[in-house]
Amino acid sequence: MSAPELTSEDIRTDRSTRQARLKWVLVVDEALPPGRQANAAACVAAYVGRRLPALLGADGEDADGHRHTGLPWGGCSVLAADSATLSALRAKAAGKEDVLVVDMPVFAQQVRVYDQYLERLSGTKAADLTYCAVGLLGPRNRVDRLVGRLPLLP
Repeated sequence: MSAPELTSEDIRTDRSTRQARLKWVLVVDEALPPGRQANAAACVAAYVGRRLPALLGADGEDADGHRHTGLPWGGCSVLAADSATLSALRAKAAGKEDVLVVDMPVFAQQVRVYDQYLERLSGTKAADLTYCAVGLLGPRNRVDRLVGRLPLLP
């Protein structure tokens, strides 16, 4: 689960996201209600942003001089999968070199106290975990092979 190293050559804000060396995807459980899907995607993305702040582009100003925060220069696709596919994807991706894997187990949305989440996580075997979302960031070809032809989240 190591994060890929970003070099100054990787950070190209003057190119299409399809030309980026790295690819970032969030795969969300398609059976969740929309609000829980958005929550899962946001939670997974928050960790990716913390782990690799260079993914965010520079802040900008509009024509009236109002400041707007930077966005991911390489883009981020939000894909859909069923629960079984999410678990299989997480397991398959975990062993890949240079692919950052960020996951959100289902019970993370069932507790309101973070320490309770950690306690429940520590008492659950990896094979018994199911996921709301899995985020992957790594070399484009490696991530593409992992996600195959998963559809965009509607």
